[in-house]
Amino acid sequence: MRSVGMMLMLAMLFMADVGPFREEAELVLLGGRVWTGDPRQPQAEAVAIGEGRILAIGRTESVRALIGPRTQVLNVPGRLVLPGFIDNHTHFLHGGFHLLSVDLRDARDPQEFTRRIAERAKALPPGRWLTGGNWDHELWPGAPLPRKEWIDPYTPNTPVLVTRLDGHMGLANSLALRLAGITRETPDPPGGTLVRDPQTGEPTGILKDAAMALVNRVIPEPSDHEYDEALHAALREAARVGVTSIQDITEWDHWPVYRRARQQGALTVRVYARTPIPEWERQRELVAREGPGDEWLRLGGFKGFVDGSLGSTTALFFEPYADAPQTSGLLHSQMLPEGVMKQRIGAADRAGFQCSIHAIGDKANALLLEIFEEVIRENGPRDRRFRIEHAQHLRPQDIPRMARLGVIASVQPYHAIDDGRWAEKRIGRERCKTTYAFRSLLDAGVRVTFGSDWPVAPLNPLLGIYAAVTRKTLDGKNPNGWFPEQKITVEEAVRAYTVWGAYAEFAEAVKGSLEVGKLADLIVLSRDIFAIPPDEIAQVEVLYTIVGGKIVYAAR
Repeated sequence: MRSVGMMLMLAMLFMADVGPFREEAELVLLGGRVWTGDPRQPQAEAVAIGEGRILAIGRTESVRALIGPRTQVLNVPGRLVLPGFIDNHTHFLHGGFHLLSVDLRDARDPQEFTRRIAERAKALPPGRWLTGGNWDHELWPGAPLPRKEWIDPYTPNTPVLVTRLDGHMGLANSLALRLAGITRETPDPPGGTLVRDPQTGEPTGILKDAAMALVNRVIPEPSDHEYDEALHAALREAARVGVTSIQDITEWDHWPVYRRARQQGALTVRVYARTPIPEWERQRELVAREGPGDEWLRLGGFKGFVDGSLGSTTALFFEPYADAPQTSGLLHSQMLPEGVMKQRIGAADRAGFQCSIHAIGDKANALLLEIFEEVIRENGPRDRRFRIEHAQHLRPQDIPRMARLGVIASVQPYHAIDDGRWAEKRIGRERCKTTYAFRSLLDAGVRVTFGSDWPVAPLNPLLGIYAAVTRKTLDGKNPNGWFPEQKITVEEAVRAYTVWGAYAEFAEAVKGSLEVGKLADLIVLSRDIFAIPPDEIAQVEVLYTIVGGKIVYAAR
C-alpha cells in the first residue's frame, strides 16, 4: 500500500515537472477545469488516481507522466471537475423505497392524489401495505388535508399509510386505522396528534408526528431482499446525481442492510450513519465491541428531535402560527419528560460521540442551543462539532450564538424554494426574514453544510445549489429570489456540499477536497456552474461519478 507521504512526494515532483520517479495511475482525468476546494491550489487541469486515492493533481503535462499502458484515461475537455458531493442529511433507505413505491410529490390536486393511490393499490396483492408517497397538500387549491374517505373506496383490501413530503404527517386509510386499533376514543400520544373531524370526532386518517407510530408499528418489516432492493435503487440514484457520501439518519433496522452491502463490496456511496439518540448506549456498545467502521461505512453518533415540521404545523415557535393561531407547534416525544434530551446529549457527549439534533421552529432552535451551551459548560472543551439539523427558523440573536458555540448548521437549501411558496402564510413575513438564513449564518461565522433530507426533497445537489444561489420558489412567484438578501455564491454553495460536508463528519483529512492522498471521490459536470447564469444550474447534469477511484456512473 502506498503511504500518503510517498503520494505527496510524487505529486510535488510531478507538479514541478522533475524527478526520477514514475508511478502508473489507474485512472487519469485530463483537460478539465478542476475546482479542488484546496485554497493552496484552487484550480487544476488534470487528476491522477491510484488505489482509490489521488496520486497527483495539477497541469495536464505533469499528470500525463503517470499514464501507463494499463491506465484508463478520461478526456473531459472544458468540463468542470469537483470533489464528490457530500449530502449532510438523508433517509437513504426510505429514499430507495420511495423510488420503488407510489410517487405523490407532484400530484397537483386531490383527484390526482387519489388516482395514483388507486392505481398503485390495484397493482398490489391483497393485504400488501401501500406506503411512501411524499404528498404535498400545499400544491392543491385551498390546501385541504387529505382524508381517509378519499381513498377508502379504492383500497378496501390494501392498508395505506402515505406520508407528507416532510415525513411529519401521514394519511392512513380506514383499513390501516382498524389494523392499528385506532378509534375515536384513542387519545393523542405524547408528541403527536390524531386529526379528528370537528363534527363527529372520528379520526380523519391524518396522523401527525408521534401519532404515525401507532400505525407504523403494525406495518410488517420488509424482507432482506426488499431492503437490498431499496438500497440498490438508492445507490443508483446517488451515483446519477454525483453524491459520493451521505450523512444518514440510520434506523437500527437499516444498519444490517448497510453492513451486508459493505461486506459484499456493493456500496458505491460512503455512509456516515447516525442512529436514534434514545438508544445511544446501543451504538456506544457496538463501537466499543467492533470499532466505528471504515471509510465506506462508519457510525457517526446520534440523531434526535426537538420538534416537528412547518408544513405539519408541528415545528415549535415562540408565537402561534399565523394560519393556525390555536397552536405554536409541538415538542417532539424525544423531549419528554422534560430534561431527558439534555441528559442524553450530555451523556453521549461525555462518551465522545457527536450529536446531531433536528430543530425547525425558532423556539426549538433556541431550546436546543440552550442545551448545547449547558452541556459544553458542564463537560468542558473538546472538538465535539454539535449539529443542528435544519436550523430552519432562527431568531436573529441565535445566529451569532451558533457561531460562538461552534454549532454546525446542517441545512437543506431545496426546502427554501419549496416551503418558500407558503411559509409566510404559516408564520408571517417577519419570522421568514431569518428562515433558511444562509447568508446571515455564513456572515456570522457559522459553518454551514448542505444536503437534501431525501426523500423529503430531491437528492440532486445541483438543485440544492440552484436553490441556495437563486432562492427562486418553485411556484415562480419570486423571480428575484425569496428574501434575496439570504442568497449565497455558487462557490459557497459548492463548499457547503464538499469541504464543509467533510468537516461536519470529522473527515476533512480524507475527503471533501481534491488533494494528494485524499480519497478519489469526484464528479464531472456537463457545464461549468461557476461560469453559467445561476438560473441554468438546475439543468446541469453529472457526466461521471467516481468513488474510491472507480467510475460508478457514466452518462450515456
